[in-house]
Amino acid sequence: MAEDYYRILGVEKGAGHEDIKKAYRKLALKHHPDRNPNNREAEEKFKKISEAYAVLSDPAKRKQYDSFGSDQFSQRFSQEDIFRNFDFSQIFRDLGFGGAGGGRGTFAFRSGDPFADLFGRGRQDYYQAAPQKGEDLHYNLSINLEESVFGAEKKLALQREGKVDEISVKIPAGINTGKKLRLSGRGYPGTHGGPTGDLYLNINVQPHPVFAREGNDIFIEKTISFTQAVLGTSIDVSTLDGAVKRIKIPAGTQNNTRIRMKGYGVPALKGSGGGKGDQYVKISIEIPRKITDKQLQLIKKLADENL
Repeated sequence: MAEDYYRILGVEKGAGHEDIKKAYRKLALKHHPDRNPNNREAEEKFKKISEAYAVLSDPAKRKQYDSFGSDQFSQRFSQEDIFRNFDFSQIFRDLGFGGAGGGRGTFAFRSGDPFADLFGRGRQDYYQAAPQKGEDLHYNLSINLEESVFGAEKKLALQREGKVDEISVKIPAGINTGKKLRLSGRGYPGTHGGPTGDLYLNINVQPHPVFAREGNDIFIEKTISFTQAVLGTSIDVSTLDGAVKRIKIPAGTQNNTRIRMKGYGVPALKGSGGGKGDQYVKISIEIPRKITDKQLQLIKKLADENL
């Protein structure tokens, strides 16, 4: 049974041309013979994905493939049919390798095998490899709220090519979820003298049990009694740096009122502009579920006074 070209490239049957091209490029870079010298398994994989791309990137061939199905298509079309008018030279240039051989816009077959020059003795005559930058490495890094606000230094152990690489990362003050840190030259090695790829750290700030962050502002909730809300009071409020500040609650404060503590928020991330955020205290008024008889009588008197 013939293999499914869509499955080989890892795309849906309705995928567009750019999605197919992107999928092929990613797989071709991974299994290219220059990245896998003397690796027969990688060579076979490279042949299969190139065959799949040669068909699915050509509208006419793709239409026939979709009509006949993989089994009948493989019976009706030879390798020469599949790779006819397929420009390997342009593909290699797109991948970062110098193109040669086969003429402009077509591929010249030798011995009936379109890969003979690529994997055989004539391979070095077929193209000259150009320096290729290594692939970038992506890593999801979770930090706590304090680290995102004040900055920190984290030690990471990254596994690359079978080896564990320990690196130290400086987390800048003010960073937030969704931001990326780029570490130049910490990705995969390049080929043919090309530069090493980069490492990108995708930042995720974990929830805090007491504080919440919105932009550069910090929020905390405090509960006061009904009488404190009516008469006014002072309460102690913790800040993210561990300090405790005493703030005034004005008489007549309503439920869900926010009281601003200027300058106790998050510093602006370097280069992003803006100043330091604030801390806000969200006030919740507690209504007692149970009261004494004396309290009940007092409240009734207040009700008689339209309070």
